[in-house]
Amino acid sequence: MKLKDLLQTNINKFKEYPFLYHNERAFTNLETLKYSDQLASGLQRLGIEKGDRVIVCMPNCPEVIFSYQGITRSGAIIVPVMFTLHTKEIQYIIQDSGAKAVITSTQIAPNIEKALDELTHKPKVIIVGEQVDERAYNFYGILKNNEDQPSETSSDPDDTAVILYTSGTTGRPKGVLLTHRNLYSNALNSVKHHGTERGTTIGVLPLAHVFGLTVSNICLLTGSSIIIFSKFDSREVLEAIEKYKVKSFSAVPAMIHALQAFPESDKYDTSSLEWVGSGSAPLPIALLHAFQSKFNVEVLEGYGLSEAAPIVTSHPRNIPVKPGSVGIPIPGVKIKIVDDCGEDVPAGDIGELIVSGENVTPGYYQNEVETNKVLKNGWLYTGDLAMMDTDGYLYIVDRKKDLIIRGGFNIYPRDVEEILNRHDKVVEAAVVGIPDERMGEEMVACVVAKPGADLEEEELIQYCQQFLAKNKTPRKVIFLETLPRNGVGKILKTRLRQQAADTITLS
Repeated sequence: MKLKDLLQTNINKFKEYPFLYHNERAFTNLETLKYSDQLASGLQRLGIEKGDRVIVCMPNCPEVIFSYQGITRSGAIIVPVMFTLHTKEIQYIIQDSGAKAVITSTQIAPNIEKALDELTHKPKVIIVGEQVDERAYNFYGILKNNEDQPSETSSDPDDTAVILYTSGTTGRPKGVLLTHRNLYSNALNSVKHHGTERGTTIGVLPLAHVFGLTVSNICLLTGSSIIIFSKFDSREVLEAIEKYKVKSFSAVPAMIHALQAFPESDKYDTSSLEWVGSGSAPLPIALLHAFQSKFNVEVLEGYGLSEAAPIVTSHPRNIPVKPGSVGIPIPGVKIKIVDDCGEDVPAGDIGELIVSGENVTPGYYQNEVETNKVLKNGWLYTGDLAMMDTDGYLYIVDRKKDLIIRGGFNIYPRDVEEILNRHDKVVEAAVVGIPDERMGEEMVACVVAKPGADLEEEELIQYCQQFLAKNKTPRKVIFLETLPRNGVGKILKTRLRQQAADTITLS
C-alpha cells in the first residue's frame, strides 16, 4: 500500500469519525480527505508534478496532516522540515532538495523568505494564516479554488514518499529517502507489535520528525484520533489526558521528564493512562521508575532512526519490561550486533547494531558516498553501539561517535549518565569527551542541577566513584541551566563537546 491510500482505507473501514483535534476544533477523517484532495489539486495546478519535492515547515497543526496527505496524493514528495531550524539550515535544505514549493505558516514565513533571498531557485510559498507576502499563496485560498479531484498519478510502493533531512550534527544534513513501502510497512508492523486497540492519542511529537509522522500513520491504520499540540506544555497534555481519556501516547524523554517534574500533576485525573512509549533519545532508568511510580503507568522504551522509517524495536505489552532495554524487534525487522569486521558478536558483548527489513531506506538523496557508508550487503549500519541479551532484548549502549577512549580504555557515556541522573540534586546530565594530550580524551560531565541545590563538582565526582572505577568517572564537571537539544529532544553532544572544550583547561 502507498501513503496516499491510508486515508481512503481508513474511511472505508471506520466510516466518519473525529480524526484530528486542535485548539478545541475537531476535524473528521472525511474533512481531512476533502482538504487533502483540494490541496493536491491545487498543487498540480501550480505546476507540481510527480516526484517534485514540497517542503512543509511549520509547527504542529491539522494543516501539516492535510499537507502531507495532499502532497502524496498529488504524486509529489514530502520534505518535512523542523520550523525551529536556523535560516541557513532551511536554506540548505531548500537548495539541496530542489523543492518546488514550501508550505509554511504566518509566523515562520519571514524565515522562509529570508532563506530564499540568496537563492536563485525560488520555490512557490504557500502560507497557512494571514498573508505576509503578496507573492505567496494562501493555503485555504488554494483549497477554496480547487474543488476538483486531483489528477491520478501512477505510483509504485518503492517510489520515494518522503525525504527527511537528518539533524546534521556530524556535518551537512543528509536527505534520507523513505519510500511508501518503508513507511507503510513500519506503521503496519508497529500496529502488529503493539495491538490494534482504537482510541485517542496525544500528538505532541513534532510531525516534521519521522517519529511523529509514523504515529499519525499508525492512527490512520487503527482508526484512532490525535489531539495535536503546536508545542509541548505539561498542563495542556494533562488536561487532554483527563478530557479525552487518553490510554497511551508516544513521547521523548524530555517530555517525560517535564511531566514528571510538573508540580500540579496530581490535580488531573490521569487514571485512563495505561502506557507511554518513549523513543528518539535514551531514557534514564531513574526517570523511568519515577514516572511509572507517579502516574502508575508502564513506560515502554523503544529504538529507531530516520533511516529505518523509524521504528526498529520496542516493548510490546505482552512481554516483561526490562528497564534500560529498548525491547525486541518489531515484526519484519531483523537486527544483529557485529564487530568492526562485520562478524556477529556473542550475546552480552558490545558491537555495532545493524538492521534489515522493508523499513530500511534505499539511501540518501543524491549522496552515493554516504549511502555506501551505511548500507552494506542489505544491512543498515546504524552507528549505534549496542548489546543483545540471551532473551533477544536490545540495549543501546551509546552512539559510536560518542564513545570516549581514555588512556586506551573505552568509556560509554550512558553508563556515567545513568549514575549522575540518580543523584537527588541533579535534573539531568550528559557526558562528553574532549581532547587531552596525555590521555587522548578526558571525560566531562555537563550537569543541570535542581533549582536552589548546593551542588559542587567534587561531590558529583565522588558520587560517581561510589559506583564506577576511578578511571571511568568524570575528570571535570560543568554546570549549565539547560542542555542543548534538537527539535525532538535529543541532546546535542556536538555542541556540548565544543562548549566543554572552550570552557575547561586540562592540566
